[in-house]
Amino acid sequence: MQTQTTDLLPDPPLPPTDQSPIEHPSTLRNIFFGDEGLRAGWSILLFVALLAAFLFTANFITHKIHPPSHTTSPDKTIPYFFMFLNESIPFLGVCLVTWIMSKIERRPIGIYGLGGSSKVPHFIAGLAWGIICLSPFIFILWKAGFLVFDQRLLFGTDIFRYGAQWLVMFFVVGLLEEYLTRGYLQYTLTRGLAGLFHWVFKTPHSRALGFWTSAVIFSLLFGFAHGSNPGESPIGLLTAGLASMMFCLVLWRTGSLWWAIGFHTTWDWGQSYLYGVADSGIMVQHHLLATHPVGKPLLSGGTTGPEGSIIILPIIILIVLVIIFTLPRTHAGYTRLMERPIES
Repeated sequence: MQTQTTDLLPDPPLPPTDQSPIEHPSTLRNIFFGDEGLRAGWSILLFVALLAAFLFTANFITHKIHPPSHTTSPDKTIPYFFMFLNESIPFLGVCLVTWIMSKIERRPIGIYGLGGSSKVPHFIAGLAWGIICLSPFIFILWKAGFLVFDQRLLFGTDIFRYGAQWLVMFFVVGLLEEYLTRGYLQYTLTRGLAGLFHWVFKTPHSRALGFWTSAVIFSLLFGFAHGSNPGESPIGLLTAGLASMMFCLVLWRTGSLWWAIGFHTTWDWGQSYLYGVADSGIMVQHHLLATHPVGKPLLSGGTTGPEGSIIILPIIILIVLVIIFTLPRTHAGYTRLMERPIES
């Protein structure tokens, strides 16, 4: 009589398969990477480190080629060449580092504010509104006796030559200040805060909360950064912060920085070159008109310029209304940029 022992034998080994076991992400990987790639905090740190390295290198090279000298002329104005270098080199650094980060994170570079549709119409509209909004402000200061026009300083072809030079200069200023504070850094901090708000509050409005929280943070930094300008005042710092929030509203509605760049360009150009007033405490060479403030700095702006006058606050409200009524929010708004997938 034979006994059945087959049930006691071990199971034969399974044949090999092409499927590999599921790999769970390690804790170390989770620290650096999330669902959207490199986490926002590390991205910002890397951006800042790369930009600092670029600026340090550029500063070292320029000091070797051209040793530093006086940055202001005897009349306390800033020469064109020095100001152009001081703005254009950092802007090139911001562009380079933004491009590097876009490749690292596999995102299209246009989502950081310089892409989108209607770039030229938005830019031209911003150029127009910048000078349109500045001129009545200057007119009010003049009629109220807080600003005096002394004389015209330029004649003939010099009017157009220096006018064009300073227009290019302030275009670069607008590019640098807008792209640095409301470009890659704004997008990335918004991305990180949106994820945090969604995780904590489970809210469908996490992107909006992330955007406006980062807008407040960078607007505060933008305002404080103007404190290094000569002759700056508390009202001037407040104005800079409010202007930053105003430009964030443009970015939120259009998904683009081009309107803000255009407005920034002609607003600064109108102050510095056309009307010859201080801009955040800075005077430039070869401006068209000579002027000087009169009266209490709280009203005239003093050495800060018109931006240091409390009269600018209703002007800012006017500009916000212009933005709301001339830039209706469309499908090109900022939240659409946040929906763009990572490139494969």
